[in-house]
Amino acid sequence: MTSSTTGGGTRPRLAEALTAGAVVLDGGMSNQLESAGYDLADDLWSARLLAERPEAITEAHLAYFDAGASVATTAGYQASFEGFCRRGIGRASAARLMALSVELAREAARRARAGGADRPLWVAASAGPYGAMLADGSEYRGRYGLSVGELERFHRPRLEVLAAAAPDALALETVPDAEEGAALVRAVRGLGVPAWLSYTVEGRRTRAGQTLEEAFAPAAGTDEIIAVGVNCCAPKDVAYAVGVAARVTGKPVVVYPNSGEAWDPRARAWTGRSRFAAGRAEEWRDAGARLIGGCCRVGPEGIAALARAM
Repeated sequence: MTSSTTGGGTRPRLAEALTAGAVVLDGGMSNQLESAGYDLADDLWSARLLAERPEAITEAHLAYFDAGASVATTAGYQASFEGFCRRGIGRASAARLMALSVELAREAARRARAGGADRPLWVAASAGPYGAMLADGSEYRGRYGLSVGELERFHRPRLEVLAAAAPDALALETVPDAEEGAALVRAVRGLGVPAWLSYTVEGRRTRAGQTLEEAFAPAAGTDEIIAVGVNCCAPKDVAYAVGVAARVTGKPVVVYPNSGEAWDPRARAWTGRSRFAAGRAEEWRDAGARLIGGCCRVGPEGIAALARAM
């Protein structure tokens, strides 16, 4: 089996590991940072700490590795040239911060291995949707008024920076709109780094209202996309999406729902109660999911329970 040495040590590549069984992802970065006392009420969200408290991000990753996760998803979700520019951070410095997001996760993996973790550990560089840069809740609506080509031109430069940092994969995540999904599929071509494409959905459609068949179709013939699926959605919406993703693309499926609570973007607060249950992982795995974890409001305890269930 082909191996990788990214981040220290020789291990199977993530795409090949998925042929052997399911892999446990981490949980929500923001809730872990908030539980450590950091205020993320900011347009840059957790990406602000790349500049101000990078060690906090490493500790958050380490908490998930210690809980049993095998993949750390970086703190780059809200990181973009445009977003950093609004904070007075120039393009070169922004690129360094994006690359740093990968190195911080690698450092957490090194510490986890030093602490006794003997399983393969991978790093996935997060790239959130265009709406995350806007920081106005539109990542849960989509339909930005931009063409596929314009969205591709937004995403490609930062994906190039992240790819140059040599993560094990790119996490194209929380995508609300099939048109943006198509743009991201185009944007990763030729980068030399595998990627997964993950939509945020409501019921049986994307947040923008398209069918999941339409959303997943562009990934089917793209070699760079090693998995497709859903994240930052209610746990109850996962099973249907897994079936559609597997049928339409023939690829492994990635799922990491949130806790099931509802996010109020105006109040910047969660409402309701958690419905994340690690016992559902077997159902998702049997339906074709191979990358399974949690998103917002799913912390190390939830991931530990998931790892035990898997």
